[in-house]
Amino acid sequence: MSKRVWLITGCSTGFGRELVKVVASKGEIAIGTVRKQEQIAELESINPNLVKGVVLDVQKQDAIDEVAKVIEREFGQLDVLVNNAGYGTLGSIEETSEDEIQRQFDVNVFGCVRMMKLALPFMRKQRSGNILNITSIAGLNGFPGIGIYNGSKFALEGIGEALAAETKHIGIKVTNIEPGPFRTDWAGRSATFNESSIAEYNESANKNMDSIREVSGNQIGDPVRAANAMYEVTILETPPVHLPLGGPAYKRVGIRLQEFKEEVEEFRYLGRPTDYTEEELDKMNG
Repeated sequence: MSKRVWLITGCSTGFGRELVKVVASKGEIAIGTVRKQEQIAELESINPNLVKGVVLDVQKQDAIDEVAKVIEREFGQLDVLVNNAGYGTLGSIEETSEDEIQRQFDVNVFGCVRMMKLALPFMRKQRSGNILNITSIAGLNGFPGIGIYNGSKFALEGIGEALAAETKHIGIKVTNIEPGPFRTDWAGRSATFNESSIAEYNESANKNMDSIREVSGNQIGDPVRAANAMYEVTILETPPVHLPLGGPAYKRVGIRLQEFKEEVEEFRYLGRPTDYTEEELDKMNG
């Protein structure tokens, strides 16, 4: 089969839906996952010859195993995995329930790892493939009011970096896609808001949650342009491990790098001299 086969999770709306359109427009095959059976027909109407919809909850290993069987039976290959399914839980860390924390990590982290484990046997056999993890600028910088979401995206960032190093020599390329604010449902119906009742968080967690609500629907980021950038990264001979998307993301990355460097240097006097001295090592190893 000469056409590339893509598996894109979270295609009901947003990045996933737009990426399916881009992939089909390029004459490639897009397997898109949705949460409800009734969403399949609408997804496949994008291009019935190139788009296949499947119902999938990334929290359920049995369902993931079934998708793997469909890919093997109908296509025999998998060239690109896009880990797009996910959501944001918002609220102070102290007031986010244990159940919600577990759910956030099960979807945003463990669900993505499950999908990687689906894709990797195909890609190892082919000695080629691309994995795109849709993380977030929130995977590089912690913000008040989204700390648990931050944690899930920080985790996916680290896993993606490690996987890139593990698979580079066998032709599998891994890129963490780090969007800033885009005009998707992330801050709308896709988000879970855990309202704070602790007054001390009014100027931190609650303030940032209010800002996120206010910008929802008016974000500067264009999901169509984002989807095109995601497609383009998969045809690069040497794609980056990190790809921020949008002006606000690049601005935040610049600020974060500068702040990190300044903080490390400021406290070098405290953290650096914690190794054994050369003399001590000579005595210990002698």
